[in-house]
Amino acid sequence: MSGHIPVMLREVCEILDTIPSIRLVVDATLGSGGYSEAILSKWQKVAVLGIDQDPQAIESARRRLIPFGDRFRAVHGNFKDLSLILDEAGVSAPDAILFDLGISSMQVDTPDRGFSFQGKGPLDMRMNSADDHNLMAADIVNTYSMRDLTRIFRIYGEESFAAQIARGIIRYRENTGPILETDTLVMVIRETLPAPVQRKMGRNPARKIFQALRIAVNDELEVLENALDECDKIAGNRVTVIAVSYHSLEDRIVKRKFREWLLVDRGEMPFRKPLVPGPEEIEENWRSRSAKLRVFHLKGDARGGKNR
Repeated sequence: MSGHIPVMLREVCEILDTIPSIRLVVDATLGSGGYSEAILSKWQKVAVLGIDQDPQAIESARRRLIPFGDRFRAVHGNFKDLSLILDEAGVSAPDAILFDLGISSMQVDTPDRGFSFQGKGPLDMRMNSADDHNLMAADIVNTYSMRDLTRIFRIYGEESFAAQIARGIIRYRENTGPILETDTLVMVIRETLPAPVQRKMGRNPARKIFQALRIAVNDELEVLENALDECDKIAGNRVTVIAVSYHSLEDRIVKRKFREWLLVDRGEMPFRKPLVPGPEEIEENWRSRSAKLRVFHLKGDARGGKNR
């Protein structure tokens, strides 16, 4: 999960430092603007285009980055539409595209968004809260079958007790009524799993279930696949793709795509294994503990990459 403190910022800046004549960076997961602020402060001639599907994040980042004037622009959109967003913004091919995947602390810390298993709020979890047509977590929890709930919890949450938790949710729905609040879902999970199992988990037993629901609500894995394909489409002479992921599902997608690019000679990886935060950063920002950073220098594709 991304925090107010940008995760692995030193490593991100070191990678950007290797790009000759850097002029434009796309911050594809703008959040509260931490990375963008650091980039704009460090490189006086660099412009940043920030993208986020969360209108609250856009507004917060715009306020924060007013001092940088027209060197910063923010666009409300989903990074799966990257090439369209760049076309509509009228910008040339960027030098770097930064993905800080997962969820921002701003979203977690707002109970009304329903992302946190540590407070009380509606079971929402939509990253684009402006879209009333999007599925909410409550829709999944209260209408999906046991089989579908188990599948979501097992695949997206990598939860070993997916079936037991799904059964507990169905039982609660049938006996008590719909589960509409985050704390109610946490209670159902706690009452479903035996105490020794919860002790063995070590962390909140709802953690993986909330991750699974969030991924399902926002279609995060398919969106990430699409976004990486978009990077391939927009590559001009060269674009450096930087991805910071926070769980194995995201990292697997990034790793697979980078290897595919490598196999067809689309560029180079400066390091094969992901970079991870050092102990000092983890101590300072606990949300960085599971982060993995991967980089690919994507060269222009003569078969169809844009060279604008």
